[in-house]
Amino acid sequence: MKSYSVTDVGQKRQVNQDYVFASEEPVGNLPNLFVVADGMGGHKAGDFASSFAVQILLHTILEDENQNPIKIIRNAVEEANRKVLEAAKQHAEMEGMGTTMVLVTIVDDYAYVANVGDSRLYLIEDKILQITKDHSLVEEMVRRGLITKEEAKTHPDKNIITRVLGIGPEVEVDFFDIHLKENSTLLLCSDGLSNMVSDDDIWRIANTSRDLRETGMRLVSLANENGGKDNIAVVLVQPDTKEVEVC
Repeated sequence: MKSYSVTDVGQKRQVNQDYVFASEEPVGNLPNLFVVADGMGGHKAGDFASSFAVQILLHTILEDENQNPIKIIRNAVEEANRKVLEAAKQHAEMEGMGTTMVLVTIVDDYAYVANVGDSRLYLIEDKILQITKDHSLVEEMVRRGLITKEEAKTHPDKNIITRVLGIGPEVEVDFFDIHLKENSTLLLCSDGLSNMVSDDDIWRIANTSRDLRETGMRLVSLANENGGKDNIAVVLVQPDTKEVEVC
């Protein structure tokens, strides 16, 4: 397995509210773990929310005796949600903070993915496929056929997120599993990348770079060249697998 992770503050923001975690080694009963969190909130609240949520996630996973990766992840995300909400209630300056989260663990030939919010996971092979579904107002409008995907890119309500960790006592988590091919690459990213770099450009860069580090750096550079309107987070993973089927 190979991986590379990077965050960048972008061209417009003063504080980096994106947070990444990448471990090719076991984390508790998970054989590996990769996470992107994109914080929201005034002052440094978003910065705190993303990093705090990931730390709670890791602590919970380390203490979980379950063997099922979905149960482990669900428990950890739900605990992170509770702790972020609790912290916001205890500190007035952090009221309303929250964070997106997308994460994956790879077990044998399967990738188990979870997400809340509009940070994404892509599967890159002979084409690029967005696995996660954005929990955002404009994405819901696209699904209902009210606007097109092209219209969504410039819609004035583009930044309204409909699901996020730390806002309410319950959080709904989406889960996906992917049967991996031999040459699969997984990309986790915040909207600071996906809003600035098209899927086609992501695929092109991934397929013309020498390694994951070059891919990550080129993606960040292009996001900044295209405006860098938000913080940028990128985690790239190439699993070790010999399978030839994707489900």
